[in-house]
Amino acid sequence: MDSESLRLAAPAPKVSASPAASPDAELVAFYRRHRLSLVRFAVLLVGDQETAEDVVQDVFVRLHSKWRPGVTTVAYVRTCVLNGSRSILRRRAVALRRVEPVADLADSAETAVLIGESRREVLRALARLPRRQREALVMRHYLDLSDAEIAEAMRVRQSTVRSMTARALARLLRELGDNA
Repeated sequence: MDSESLRLAAPAPKVSASPAASPDAELVAFYRRHRLSLVRFAVLLVGDQETAEDVVQDVFVRLHSKWRPGVTTVAYVRTCVLNGSRSILRRRAVALRRVEPVADLADSAETAVLIGESRREVLRALARLPRRQREALVMRHYLDLSDAEIAEAMRVRQSTVRSMTARALARLLRELGDNA
């Protein structure tokens, strides 16, 4: 057989769908679209950007094997970030119980320049809130989620969400009013 007949007899190579349609490409696109807002959400829960980035990255690493294009929602991933943040906070609480408290460390000069005093005070007051109140408040006012979406993420009733956010706001106003 000559090369011409071999080429005609060989089956044509299968053309796969475009790379953008692959599950990995869709996950990458989802990551690029939502990473920043998820990191910001986690920062408000855990208190620092490095840990927040780790939480979001861990969620996406675990999500990679479970990724179902068109089925996995932002709400599901947000709940995963919330749970990952809770785990970090639990580990921190255990670690803090085992060591003696250290005097409050001052921020570096660069940080003090970048972050205004009023913003730092609001973040400190937010950090002093009970965990669930802080979570509800962040999801309501930072992520602009509805009561139903917050209730789903926190696995509580909508009335509980409304109660937690009202109590959290009242406490923040008291604390920030005393410091003003």
